[in-house]
Amino acid sequence: MNQLLHSKKQNELGMACAILCALVWGILPIYWKSLHPINSLLIMFYRLVLACIVVFLGSLIVYKWKGIIEPLKKKEAIPVYILAGIVISTNWGLYIWMVNAGFIVQTSIGYYIEPLVICIFGAILLKEKIEKYTLAAFIIAGIGVVIMIFSYGEVPLLAIVLAMTFATYALIKKKLQIPALLSLFYETFFLLPVVIPCILYMEFTGRGAFTQGEPYQIGLLFLSGLFTAIPLSLFAMAANRISLIALGITEYISPSMALILGIFIYKETFDLIHFIGFIIIWIGLIIFTAGGIRSRRQFQGMEQEGQVNGRS
Repeated sequence: MNQLLHSKKQNELGMACAILCALVWGILPIYWKSLHPINSLLIMFYRLVLACIVVFLGSLIVYKWKGIIEPLKKKEAIPVYILAGIVISTNWGLYIWMVNAGFIVQTSIGYYIEPLVICIFGAILLKEKIEKYTLAAFIIAGIGVVIMIFSYGEVPLLAIVLAMTFATYALIKKKLQIPALLSLFYETFFLLPVVIPCILYMEFTGRGAFTQGEPYQIGLLFLSGLFTAIPLSLFAMAANRISLIALGITEYISPSMALILGIFIYKETFDLIHFIGFIIIWIGLIIFTAGGIRSRRQFQGMEQEGQVNGRS
C-alpha cells in the first residue's frame, strides 16, 4: 500500500512538473519580446553562456566533480556534444528571432508538428516501427500544414526548420543517454570558445546588449540562464516520473499558449484558412495522442499478464 501511495505521489509530482514546465515555456515569448531591440543572435549567445553557468552550478551540487567528468569518458562523446550544442543553439536563435520578428504563430506551428517529425525520424533513421495511428496522424497533420502553406502563400519554412532542428536535437539526445543537466552543460560548454569572443566583439563595437538595451533589459537578459535551466530541470523531473505519452500531451500546452499570445496580444495575422489548418493539425495530434495512450495500455496489459503467468 505504501509503495502504491508513493508511486501515486511521484506521478502527481511528475505531472505538476510537466505542466509547470509547459507553462514557463508558454510565456517565454513575452520574455524574449521584452528584450527587443537587443540583437536576437546576441540574446542567444548570452543565453548559451548563462545557461552553461547555471547548469554547471546545478550539476556540481547534484553530481559533484566526479559525476560531471564521467560523461567525457565515453568514446567520441565530445563531437556529439558539440553537434548537439550547434543544433540546439540554432533552434534557440531561430526561435528568439521569430518571436521578435512577429512570427509567434509560426513558432506554434513548428512545435505542433515537431512530435510528428520525431516519430518520422525514429522510423526512417532508427528503424522504429511506425504504428498505423502515427501514420494517420502524420498524414492528417501534413494536410493541415499544406493548408497553412496555401494560406501564407509560401512554405512556412521557419516553422519547419524550427521543428526539424528540435527533432534533430532529440535524436542526438537519444544517442547521448545522459542526465539532462549534464548534457546541457557540455552542449553549451564546448561552444563557449566561439560564443564568448562573439559577445565581446559585439559589445566593444557598439552592437551589444549594453548599447542597444535599457538597464532593465540588461537585468532581464541575465536571467536567461535561469529561464533555460529551470524548465529543463522540471522537464527532466517529469520525464523520470510519468509516461512519455503523458509528457507528450503536456508539450502541446506551450505552443497553444504561444498561439494565443501571437493572435490576441501581439495581433499577428490569423485568418479563417489559418484556423482551418490548425484544426486539421490538432485532429492529427489528437489521433497521435489517443493512439499512443491505447498502445501504452495494451503494452501494460501484456506486461501485467506476463507477470501473472510468471508467478503461476
